[in-house]
Amino acid sequence: MSERPTRIKTWAPKGCTPVLRYSFNWKQLTVIAALGARRFYFRFVYGPIRKPDLVHFLHTLYRTIGQKLMVVWDGLPQHRSRQVADYLHSSRGKIIVKYLPGYAPELNPSEYIGTYMKQRELGNLCRDTIGEVRTFISRRLKSMQRRINLIASFWKQSGLTI
Repeated sequence: MSERPTRIKTWAPKGCTPVLRYSFNWKQLTVIAALGARRFYFRFVYGPIRKPDLVHFLHTLYRTIGQKLMVVWDGLPQHRSRQVADYLHSSRGKIIVKYLPGYAPELNPSEYIGTYMKQRELGNLCRDTIGEVRTFISRRLKSMQRRINLIASFWKQSGLTI
C-alpha cells in the first residue's frame, strides 16, 4: 500500500470526469497477514518486509493464538532466511511451516485479502500522508476481520481446505 491511490472504475455525472488528487510520494506501507479458519491477523510494516519483522509477527501470532501453529508460506525469500529458520527451530515444534509451490500466488488465501482491499476498500482512496492511509486501512481490515463469510471466500478462492 502507498500514498498513491489504486485506480478503479467509478461512476460520475455525465460530462464530469472524476479526478484523483494525491501527493506523489513513494512511502510504502506493507501489511503482513495470517489467515485462520475464521479470523485473520495483520501487522503493519513501513517499507518492505524484513526478516526481523517476520520473526516478530510469528512470535506475536503464537502468543495471541496460544496453541501450535501451522504456517503455510509462499516463496518470499525472507521466509527461508537463516534468522527466521533459527526462530522456528527455537519454537521447538510449536510453529510448523509448509511451503506453497513457487509461482502460485493463487494458492495463497492471504493474497486475496490484499486483492479485496485494493479493489473494494481502497479503490480511488486519496490521503495526504502514509499515517492517514494506515489509519484508514486499519479500520477497514478490522471490519473485514468480523466478516466470517468473507474469510471463508478467501479460502474457497484459493482452493485450499482447512
